Amino acid sequence: METTDSPTTFFTRLLARKGHPILIAGPCSAETEAQTLATARGVQALGNVDLFRAGVWKPRTRPGSFEGAGSAALPWLQRVTQETGLPVAIEVATPRHVEEALAHGIQVLWVGARTTANPFAVQELADALAGTGVPVMVKNPVNPDVSLWAGALERLARAGITDLAAIHRGFSTFAPSKYRNPPTWMLAIELKTRFPHIPLICDPSHMAGRRDLLLPIAQKALDLDYDGLILETHPDPDHALSDAEQQVTPARLGEIFSALKYRRRSSSNEDYQAKADELRQKMDEADREIVEALARRMALVQELAEYKKANDVKILQFDRWKEIFATRSAWADTLHLNKDFVGELYKLVHLESIRKQTEVLNGAPTAEGLHLGPGL
Repeated sequence: METTDSPTTFFTRLLARKGHPILIAGPCSAETEAQTLATARGVQALGNVDLFRAGVWKPRTRPGSFEGAGSAALPWLQRVTQETGLPVAIEVATPRHVEEALAHGIQVLWVGARTTANPFAVQELADALAGTGVPVMVKNPVNPDVSLWAGALERLARAGITDLAAIHRGFSTFAPSKYRNPPTWMLAIELKTRFPHIPLICDPSHMAGRRDLLLPIAQKALDLDYDGLILETHPDPDHALSDAEQQVTPARLGEIFSALKYRRRSSSNEDYQAKADELRQKMDEADREIVEALARRMALVQELAEYKKANDVKILQFDRWKEIFATRSAWADTLHLNKDFVGELYKLVHLESIRKQTEVLNGAPTAEGLHLGPGL
C-alpha cells in the first residue's frame, strides 16, 4: 500500500474544512428509536460534531447480554440524518451487514477490533465493499499487533476502498491497568508512520472504560496530533444497555469538548524556532553520548562474557540482575527522572546483554533477542 499519496477523501475534506480534528459521537448501541433520536438531537445541539456513531450489531464476548437492535435500528439512523443532517457511521462485521447498511443509506462504516484481528473476515468485508467507494474506518485489533491493523487497511485499499481512516481504541492486556484497553500509544504512532496519509482517530471511550479518564485521554491524543476523536454518549448513561460506565450525557460530552486544548503543530515565531532548533541540537548531542555510552557498556558485556566462558560460568545471575534493576531506578529517582521509565529501559539493556553473552558463549550469532511481551 502506497504511503506517499494523499488522496482527497471524506475524512481529509472534513479536516481541511474544519481546520480542527474530526469529532464523532453517539451511543454505544442504538437501543430504541426514541433513545437514538434523543441522543442525535443532543449531539447536534453541541454544534461541533461531524459524524454520528451508533452500534447496530453488537455481538458480545458471551451470549445473553444485549447484542444490539440489529437491522431494525437502520431506519432509526436514517431518521437521524433526515432530522439532524448528521452523517451516520456504524460497525459492520459481515457482508450482509454491509449490504443492509448501504441499502439504508448509511454514509460511513467501520470495522471493529475483533474483526480486524481476523484476516479472513476482513477479506470478506473487502470483497463486499469493492466498488462501493464508501468511507471506512478500521479499529485496531484487540491484541497489540500493528501488522494486523495495517493488513486490514491494505486489504480494503486493494479492494478499491481508499476513503480510509484508522481508529485507535487501545489493546487488551493481562497486566493490571487503570484502563479498559491500555492505549499503548507507540503502536498507533507506528501505524501513522507507515500510513501518514490515513487519518488517525482516537477512541477514548474504549480505552478508558470509565468516564473520568475520557478528557485526559482525548487531550493526550490531540497533543499527539491525532486527526479526530470518537466518543460514546447516551441520554441516560447509567441505564445504557451496553458499556454504561464509559458513556456520558451529551451535555457532559460538550463540557469535555470545551475543555480540550487545540494546540498548534508548530509556530512561525522566530524566537520559538531558534530556541527549538537550539534545544533539538543539544538533544542530538545528548543522544550521541547515550549511544556511545551504550557501546562502551556492550564492550564491557562482551569482555565479561568471554571471561565467563573461560571460567565455565552461566550467563544469567539473578542476584546481579536484581541489583542492577534496583540501583538504576534509585539513581533515576535522585536525578528526578521517572524511575519506571529507567527501569523499563534497563530491562531492554539487560536483555541485549543476555543476547550478546549468549553469542559469545555459544560461538555463533544470535538471530533474535529475548522478548518480555507487549509491555515493553
